[in-house]
Amino acid sequence: MNNQLEKDLVISVKDVSKKFCRDLKRSLFYGIQDIASEIIGKPRQSEELRSQEFWALKDVSFQLKKGDALGLVGANGAGKSTLLRIISGLINPDTGVINVTGRVAPLIALGAGFNPILTGRENIYANMSILGLSKQEIDKNFDSVVDFAEIWDAIEAPVQTYSSGMSARLGFACAIHIEPEILLVDEVLSVGDIKFKMKCHRRLAKLQEKGTAFILVSHNSHSILNICNKAIYLKQGQLIMSGEAEAVVNKYEEDLAFSEGKDGRSKAIMRLREKPSHESSGLDITSIFFRDEQGNILETPLSGKPAYLCVECQANQHFEDINVGVKIRAILGEQDVVLYLTSNNDSCLLEITPGKTEIQLQMSQLGLSPGRYTARIYLRQGVRSFDIIESFRFIVETSEIMSRCLFYQPRNWQTIKLD
Repeated sequence: MNNQLEKDLVISVKDVSKKFCRDLKRSLFYGIQDIASEIIGKPRQSEELRSQEFWALKDVSFQLKKGDALGLVGANGAGKSTLLRIISGLINPDTGVINVTGRVAPLIALGAGFNPILTGRENIYANMSILGLSKQEIDKNFDSVVDFAEIWDAIEAPVQTYSSGMSARLGFACAIHIEPEILLVDEVLSVGDIKFKMKCHRRLAKLQEKGTAFILVSHNSHSILNICNKAIYLKQGQLIMSGEAEAVVNKYEEDLAFSEGKDGRSKAIMRLREKPSHESSGLDITSIFFRDEQGNILETPLSGKPAYLCVECQANQHFEDINVGVKIRAILGEQDVVLYLTSNNDSCLLEITPGKTEIQLQMSQLGLSPGRYTARIYLRQGVRSFDIIESFRFIVETSEIMSRCLFYQPRNWQTIKLD
């Protein structure tokens, strides 16, 4: 390793492992056993699992340089928060070596380090003192911290009266104003309104320009791609992939998308049992699926290609003015609504005749980006609700590179001669 690389390194993690015990009493016993071993100079059995233990992290290695932004991706229980806690010094690894150079500001929980019975003012001084600032430095930054957190009206109130968003804003403001060499951010950017999130992203960009390195944990892939240049993908404590953020996020989303079904794929077809007459509303949804333009069933629709969302229903009489609603959310990220369409809003109330009918929402070019989605689908007539499907899950694939896009934009390219 050359001298310049060594100088720029702020975090070096080599073969780090951490194990936990699922049984509390047994965990306490193991803790006492380990302390006793250290007292008598007997080596701990760090590399072997004892009864009820499991590896939260296993042989994880990576490096982080000044100005790097590293995204941590993985499902719940992958070991992301455990890794952040080891880097921040809150817990020690069982095996491996970790070297951290510079001041670390951990934001690994909402309001972490805050005393709920102290006021916002008192917590700013206590929290920033723990992070290494003197009283004079805190005095100098106090107004800026409160301005950033936007909590002047509540600064003299106990933190236990704050909302989760206010606590997150205050914690983030304290952390960034100590100008750390390393900033650890665990999902706290998912709290708060869009205005505050944008302000946080701008401040992270400024810190990165000054050389601050940070690690961001988020289930929102677009946050990772917009902020981070590198990423690592953890799965059940194992390091699956590391490298450029876009390639790592693509691998993570691909694994999530194809984690269901016997053949590794989740088919976008929902068949429902036919309801007995005493349970029927008179108009019931019997199946949901996609078709292509030729009428063939699509197991996985493609971004930018034609896709007809089909809602098959059974009616026991004639109905007019039926409103069909489709509300689609992304399963990854913050589960925001990405598409909400109703036939009523499109001035297209439908007529349903007795027997089976297939209602088609015809999308000439599907605008959803690649990923996993869930749709809530309902049939109504005015205020009367006939049937509701709360979660029709499906996958959207793509034949193009569009990992940084939120939707598919139909387009053409051309040149125009001006002289």
